[in-house]
Amino acid sequence: MQLQVVNSPFNQEQAELLNRLLPTFTESQKVWLSGYLAGAASPLASVLGAPNQQAASEGTTSKEVTILFGSQTGNAQGLAKKASKTLEGKGFHVTVSSMSDFKPNNLKKVKNLLVLVSTHGEGDPPDNALTFHEFVHGKRAPKLDELNFSVLSLGDSSYEFFCETGKQFDARLEELGGTRLYPRFDCDLDYDEPAAEWLQGVISSLGEAKDGIPALTQVTAAQTVESTYSRTNPFKAEVLENINLNGRGSNKETRHLELSLEGSGLSFEPGDSLGIYPENDPALVDQFLEEMNWDPKESIMINKQGEVRALRDALITYYEITTLSKPLLEKAAKLSTNDELKELINNGEKLKSYLEGRDLLDVVREFGPWNSSPQEFVAILRKLPARLYSIASSLSANPDEVHLTIGAVRYHAHGRDRQGVCSIFTADRLQTGDSVPIYIQHNDNFKLPANPETPIIMVGPGTGVAPFRSIMQEREETGAEGKSWMFFGDQHFVTDFLYQTEWQKWLKDGVLTKMDVAFSRDTAEKVYVQHRMLEQSKELFEWLQEGAHLYICGDEKHMAHDVHQTLIHIIETEGSMSREEAEAYLTDMQQQKRYQRDVY
Repeated sequence: MQLQVVNSPFNQEQAELLNRLLPTFTESQKVWLSGYLAGAASPLASVLGAPNQQAASEGTTSKEVTILFGSQTGNAQGLAKKASKTLEGKGFHVTVSSMSDFKPNNLKKVKNLLVLVSTHGEGDPPDNALTFHEFVHGKRAPKLDELNFSVLSLGDSSYEFFCETGKQFDARLEELGGTRLYPRFDCDLDYDEPAAEWLQGVISSLGEAKDGIPALTQVTAAQTVESTYSRTNPFKAEVLENINLNGRGSNKETRHLELSLEGSGLSFEPGDSLGIYPENDPALVDQFLEEMNWDPKESIMINKQGEVRALRDALITYYEITTLSKPLLEKAAKLSTNDELKELINNGEKLKSYLEGRDLLDVVREFGPWNSSPQEFVAILRKLPARLYSIASSLSANPDEVHLTIGAVRYHAHGRDRQGVCSIFTADRLQTGDSVPIYIQHNDNFKLPANPETPIIMVGPGTGVAPFRSIMQEREETGAEGKSWMFFGDQHFVTDFLYQTEWQKWLKDGVLTKMDVAFSRDTAEKVYVQHRMLEQSKELFEWLQEGAHLYICGDEKHMAHDVHQTLIHIIETEGSMSREEAEAYLTDMQQQKRYQRDVY
């Protein structure tokens, strides 16, 4: 029998190692090993579940811990793996699983459950948590009177439904009879310290915090073994190339950024992302300082470790000043005597409208005077978060390099010109030879099929083309023979066909089997990628029936939603199914990891 995370106490990595190792043993080796593990004196006995009379007599908390994660970009999954290592280091038997891989009916067998889940879009569960979320909140969910649980929820406080999925799991598990091991923690984008604090609390509740070592130390140590550079210790990557992909006269500016990874030891696979720590626009910071009448050189403390920086430098490199949220305005209201700000916060619809397209400069201009020192004011700001971009290159094809495709965001709103923090940082202020702090974000939820002969269908308009360039470079390097089909779209063929010559070469060489394009502004009636999919519905469904994996990358609110609905329509029509059957077909594809999305 093949060991899996759902039928054994081993995590995925351990199960894979054992599945490779066990078939190589001779009968005598198996007998010797079983005797060795059965010995009560063996140091592995307690770890692998052999009899331990002392532990049994003490009646300690169950040593079995199940960690389930729901993750769209890989943050929750990464934290789940680190938590597992920390717990295993304290003698727990840990099972780690994606919610999509966990058999829901096994939930009633779990004694200690840790849920790590992000919230996606407008309060929605991530794709790999959808089925489990539906089960837990449905009529088939079992009573969980024997369950101890704790929830770590990841989110972005600039969104209205901050950490909503984690809150829902927490409330529902309690409703089903579960008992909290430790209170739910809701983490913003800078989640490392609160996540470590939560894990330490969980360990204490499990009765295992004997040595008093902070969880943060252990998590960091486990991470260091894997890589010298990480999210909390970014690598300074040199800029090798920074060019505009769009032709003259285009309405868009899309930057192709090439960075050097030489000396970093960092590695990645197609489907992974790169995190960039950007800087705020110095001109915007100067406007803010002028409005507040503050000294740019005044020293302020920026973190609990007591690090001190000049105010202007801190506002450029450390604090977020372009994204507003209700929690931020609530804190700001305590520093202002302006009643209009308090009224705004209490008016839901008006507040939602105000938050759209405005920044901190708007707030300080509109709701002063401000009764605070620079130190008191910056204390309400959150740390400037990294921006994630889908990697647009293959490490096999471009050793020691990583490429990105970034659309420059510029717009006019509320009487001022506005711009994206990271996109304009890279477009306007990052020059060849400069260095930028980066890290690799692994994403197991957007990966090529294990069998290179499996057909793949890719849908990536605009900058959504990025991971598919990575995939095609990888398939060219490895000689993958499976069929491949690309759907690409943008505004104009002449100016906006990103990486056109590369796609044409892959078609000519047979690396890419088929390509359909949609340029919305070149025809009287706007045509998008979903329209091209409908035109090819018969063949597209045939590919799905053959077992093709389908990937979507790009805008979630519009493109990804429209493509999803189009897929349901195609399956319903070509498969002669009801709407419900077509939706179930697509859900089954998600469960099999044949339908994967990298959307933002």
